[in-house]
Amino acid sequence: MTPLLLHACCAPCSLEPVRLLVEEGFAPTICWTNPNIQPVAEHDRRLEELRRWTADMHLPLIEAGDDRARWDAAVAPLGADRERRCRACYALRLAEACRVAEREGFSHIATTLAVSPYQLFDTCNDVLERLAAAHGLTPVVRDFRPWYPQATQRSRELGMYRQNYCGCRFSAAEAALDRARLREERKAAKEAARKSKA
Repeated sequence: MTPLLLHACCAPCSLEPVRLLVEEGFAPTICWTNPNIQPVAEHDRRLEELRRWTADMHLPLIEAGDDRARWDAAVAPLGADRERRCRACYALRLAEACRVAEREGFSHIATTLAVSPYQLFDTCNDVLERLAAAHGLTPVVRDFRPWYPQATQRSRELGMYRQNYCGCRFSAAEAALDRARLREERKAAKEAARKSKA
């Protein structure tokens, strides 16, 4: 088995990547570094769920630095510019994961961010590839998105805490707006169906 450091954003998003990477011949060690997650209570709840799951699975977990002040200085000013904000956020988190991987003697690195269809997949992987190269690491880039439904189902079966936004206050606001828009669309569709039957 090839040792691999797997940056994890949360426990539910780790389920399928860990399973698939193990099947491929990797031995993942989970790395937590997510200073983007706000508020602090939410950050701590996700970390505690990851601790519980990794302990149950006998997976090693490294809790790396969570530099909130740096996130606020480097990422928060980008605010509503999602592409730039997410790129900067990925870079901050994955740079820390790469530092940990290099320090701990890993040769391969990956991230669970590649499982969520809500992430900027190409942007995330571009950041990972650049940072891995700078640290002498091999990036393991896989498209885990087709397994997102299985991850969702498994996490519910396991009774895991599931968040409804990526992590930062901007993504929380964006997710709330998306949910409101979908509610309005469903309401309009029901109303249109009711009128067509009348």
